[in-house]
Amino acid sequence: QVQLVESGGGSVQAGGSLRLSCAASGISFRFTTMGWYLQAPGKQRELVVSITGGGTTNYADSVKGRFTISRDDVKNTVYLQMNNLKPEDTAVYYCNAKISYGTFGSSDYWGQGTQVTVSS
Repeated sequence: QVQLVESGGGSVQAGGSLRLSCAASGISFRFTTMGWYLQAPGKQRELVVSITGGGTTNYADSVKGRFTISRDDVKNTVYLQMNNLKPEDTAVYYCNAKISYGTFGSSDYWGQGTQVTVSS
């Protein structure tokens, strides 16, 4: 059974920092692409950043230079360091595990979400 447990959300003022964590279980973590998505009220969920098992990252333009994703394949945990936060970063942040089955496609698993609120 796949489980993704997030922690680290909260409220900060603009310019502040937060670090999100996502502990995974039930997957072959080091071979799995992990990601962080956000969903603002009334909007669709969108990719913030992903990291493959080999360490290749893909950042949304809006967070480049401010957010950093990392992974610990011993602890089966992925992190999102968020610096210089802006009010527009306010959203629920979701951890994602994308498990590939090669030519048979892939499956997405999600954490429960953690709220990040940035005040001006």
